[in-house]
Amino acid sequence: MIITTGRRKTAVARVFLTQEKGDFTINEGSVNAYFPSEKEKLAWMRPFHLLGISHPTANYSATIKVEGSGKSAQLGAVILGLSRALAKISEDFHKTLSKQGLLSRDPRMVERKKYFLRKARKAPQYSKR
Repeated sequence: MIITTGRRKTAVARVFLTQEKGDFTINEGSVNAYFPSEKEKLAWMRPFHLLGISHPTANYSATIKVEGSGKSAQLGAVILGLSRALAKISEDFHKTLSKQGLLSRDPRMVERKKYFLRKARKAPQYSKR
């Protein structure tokens, strides 16, 4: 069993990947129920497709716990967690995923709100008189 962590914004995904035939579950439910759209399905399967694994459930099973932020950031965290788990399996996998940029964490975060400002940078309207 390979245990990895993926993060994006404030979302954190803990991935438990095993090399045996099985299902992919996210938060005790099916991955297809958690990420129902076709675009999301292609996104979380991308690390497997890049490695030439067209049917991940035939070779792997994973339990994923994800929390925080929104669905888009959670999807990014899951992708990073799965990529890191696959990179631990083989050095060739690591090279392939690294070239595609799937092993680098996206550092962009929401900028904090400053005092006297309405948002992070939006200032109150200026009045000369």
